[in-house]
Amino acid sequence: MEPLITEARKTYHQKLLSHKVLTIDNDGIPSNADRSSELSKFIARHIAQSLMAEVHDKIQGQSSGAKFEQIIMEYLAQTFPNLQNLRPGLWHIEKLGNRSHTKTSSFAQYAHLESLNELVKKNSELATSIGNDYMVAPDVVIYKEPVDDDTINITRPIVDNKYSRYTDIRKANGGLPILHASISAKWTIRSDRAQNSRTEALGLIRNRKGHLPHIAVVTAEPLPSRLASLALGTGDIDCVYHFALPELCAAVKASNAEDSIEMLNILIEGKRLKDISDLPLDLAV
Repeated sequence: MEPLITEARKTYHQKLLSHKVLTIDNDGIPSNADRSSELSKFIARHIAQSLMAEVHDKIQGQSSGAKFEQIIMEYLAQTFPNLQNLRPGLWHIEKLGNRSHTKTSSFAQYAHLESLNELVKKNSELATSIGNDYMVAPDVVIYKEPVDDDTINITRPIVDNKYSRYTDIRKANGGLPILHASISAKWTIRSDRAQNSRTEALGLIRNRKGHLPHIAVVTAEPLPSRLASLALGTGDIDCVYHFALPELCAAVKASNAEDSIEMLNILIEGKRLKDISDLPLDLAV
């Protein structure tokens, strides 16, 4: 019997292939490659062939991104709830979007943003002063329901009605769900979009009241230099997770591009770049 995460990783890649997110076009160029970069095309092609991608027309960018988000959400739903021995709780995993009823302000740490948003809508001068940088829209979220007192007191009396009246974890306090993780999905990283995830992360950091959620990025970008533009540095994003890191390492090694090999080693050894298989376990920390 295969380990759960090994099985889930295979399913994750199969979905990327079957939903035609990862493809190779008739010119031999993978859907995550930069057509203007020979190195990008070489690395992406090596990865795609390792994962047995088929030749298809590339789907539209926005559709590809939405499917990538959905498949990441399904992967986390298959793995993270099974880590109850490491991180117990009643968990929800959702892909957010324009039609989702769940917003950042739906969670305990960010509920105050809804009131701020209403004030900004009514006051154009206030809107001009503070803008809308406080509004964050993660691609995928994991959140936890507050816990009832019977569960908290299961081993011995821990809480009563006199104290601990303001903590978010107690269901008796009538609080909102607690945001545990925000995952940004970037099929590729281009120079004009590389910093979006950082902006979202800084919004979550600056505007929270309470515990900071995990902040991660998942990407299929093949170029180590572009991965570095997002992964290097600390203080905003926990870590960048590649959709196929061992396959990426093999592809970069085969390219004989010394600068890319060195940069990839720096990212991995510096714990700034990990594989998608590491993500569920890191979220259990």
